[in-house]
Amino acid sequence: MKNFLKSFIVFLLAFLARVVVRRYRPSIVMISGSVGKTSTKDAVAAVLSARFLVRSSDKSFNSEFGVPFTILNVENPWGNPYAWFLVVKNALALLLLPNHYPNMLVLEVGADRPGDIARILRIATPDVVVITRLPEIPVHVEAYTSPEAVHEEEFSPAYALNATAPLIIPDDDPYVLICTKRTPARRISYGMTDGASVRITDVDFYEVAGKVAGMQANVSIKGGQWSLVVKGSVGKTQLLPCAAALATALAFEVSLPEALKALEKYKPPPGRGQLLSGKNNSIIIDDSYNASPAAVEEALATLKISPRAKRRIAVLGDMLELGRYSVMEHKRIGALARDSADLVVAVGIRARAFASVSGNAEVMLFDNSQVAAEALSDLVHADDVILVKGSQSIRTERIVEALLADPSDTSRLVRQEKEWKRKM
Repeated sequence: MKNFLKSFIVFLLAFLARVVVRRYRPSIVMISGSVGKTSTKDAVAAVLSARFLVRSSDKSFNSEFGVPFTILNVENPWGNPYAWFLVVKNALALLLLPNHYPNMLVLEVGADRPGDIARILRIATPDVVVITRLPEIPVHVEAYTSPEAVHEEEFSPAYALNATAPLIIPDDDPYVLICTKRTPARRISYGMTDGASVRITDVDFYEVAGKVAGMQANVSIKGGQWSLVVKGSVGKTQLLPCAAALATALAFEVSLPEALKALEKYKPPPGRGQLLSGKNNSIIIDDSYNASPAAVEEALATLKISPRAKRRIAVLGDMLELGRYSVMEHKRIGALARDSADLVVAVGIRARAFASVSGNAEVMLFDNSQVAAEALSDLVHADDVILVKGSQSIRTERIVEALLADPSDTSRLVRQEKEWKRKM
């Protein structure tokens, strides 16, 4: 009965969303890929808002539920029957009453299992597709026959484009470049390679009053060069969503000064390399939203070069949904962690592999985030830089919360909704 009800709700949401899209005919920018989708979606929406009336996915609404929620402009009802009634009511109002509907939708799409994106594409067909990184071992690979099958699904929105439609791609990703050869779409690239349409160079930390406050770089477009600053988060990956957004601006002929001005309002979403003040004058890099091998590798690279750190601490939870690649990838990341940090805190059963590889850093093992949070509260010192990252189910945001210097900063963390709190 439960499965039948879920199937009916998915069918109803898809039907209502599809009809709304057909009635209002907004331009649709679809964001897909394995790493950095939500940040890219937010940056693209910020740039396009300079010219269009834009609606974008809330948080990471990228599933067969989330995409219709965005199209219908409703919040996740969770298990509230009355809230589900309001979803249907709002949809009917969009269909039956005059509405000032957005002329641009920026939709993030994702896949947990084969066929997820195909179902979303039956709801909405993209006019522009932005692809983020497709790493060698992507998250959710345990549900697929191979990493290449994940790449194919996550690239699949590009196959729905018209021949002359823009396809925005990372120019330094070999898997994306392979997939791009199979579509005639008009390619606009971004990245750090010489041939990128939007090229990032001179990446460095952005500092204010001697303290790290974000990332900075130069961006080259059509022979011109501009400075780019992303405040509040660290890591070179924080710059790539802005580069993708500027590439999208080219596709829609938004002027570059206009696009760069719009990007000043962009803030990376919570749990993506966010800088927070920790206890005892420590610094937290809150990367607790989720964890895949590629994302953890980038986060560790950032931690390793963090300036003026007295001690570097990597708090890393299990990386889930890796299937047969799990042991191999946990050992690989463990070796990187022990090379990048002075102390590695492993949280979860799989993360115990961090202690089985060689390295200079000490390794502390904890079964779950709650126990780790209690222990770490008394271990951090002034000028410690603490990276916190783990898969969603490990709930490493609990560790971040325990380490905050100001408890009111809890509102800046991921998964702070009442429904998530009930799952603690």
